[in-house]
Amino acid sequence: MEGFAGKVAVVTGAASGIGQAIAVELARSGARLAISDIDSVGLASTEAMLKHLGAPVKSDRLDVTERESLHAYADAVHDHFGTVNQVYNNAGIAFAGDVASSQLTDIERVLHVNFWGVVNGTKAFLPHLITSGDGHVVNISSLFGLCAAPGQAAYVASKFAVRGFTEALRLEMILSGHRVNVTAVHPGGIKTGLAHHADGVPGFDKALSIRVFDKAAITSAETAAQRILTGVRKNKARILVGRDAKALDLLVRLTGPGYLRLFAAVISRKRSAPSPPH
Repeated sequence: MEGFAGKVAVVTGAASGIGQAIAVELARSGARLAISDIDSVGLASTEAMLKHLGAPVKSDRLDVTERESLHAYADAVHDHFGTVNQVYNNAGIAFAGDVASSQLTDIERVLHVNFWGVVNGTKAFLPHLITSGDGHVVNISSLFGLCAAPGQAAYVASKFAVRGFTEALRLEMILSGHRVNVTAVHPGGIKTGLAHHADGVPGFDKALSIRVFDKAAITSAETAAQRILTGVRKNKARILVGRDAKALDLLVRLTGPGYLRLFAAVISRKRSAPSPPH
């Protein structure tokens, strides 16, 4: 796929953050957009941006965990535009809490959105992508789809699952001969509102979590979107976004499971270090 002009691209979680930035970059590249989110207000803002850029837009409130609704939505997008070329399964949520303190319902909710939302979107649109003869599935995993982190077990599990599902699908499309490319995206710290909307276990210090996230977020959503689309143009199997994602990917490749000992040592030292004066 050399470019995006005239292509029909579907973006979930398009009300803000990476999803919104991807939709805007696609519009600037001449694509036709089908955008969705559960945040109607944010989605309307994205729709206005895309229309200002002159892009044809279909905008719908959508919950990616509602399987039947998503399949109906896929058919509606196909009927509206006549074809579907690309799907960016981007919708996701964050949750903070260790395994011992997390309720099963909390873990299930993260998996329903982050993993099953990707599966639902892929399954709903894949027949249309195959029919197009020029399809591309782009699933947003995470830096935490490459390595684990304490207090993020549900999120890590969901993003590792997205990675495995996506890589298996890429193999299947190659072996089947279908002209559908498949890409997994692993963003590092991106300047979005993810932490601001995150929930956590009782006692979760949300203000601290936001400060830590904002400090670690070194890449803008706009830059992330540009790098993602560059990788999609090149049909990359895996796209790493940000210096942090690239560095940690290299660390895991070099150390294997040894990175777990390194992480534990570093985190233990930080926890035992005296707090700076206020």
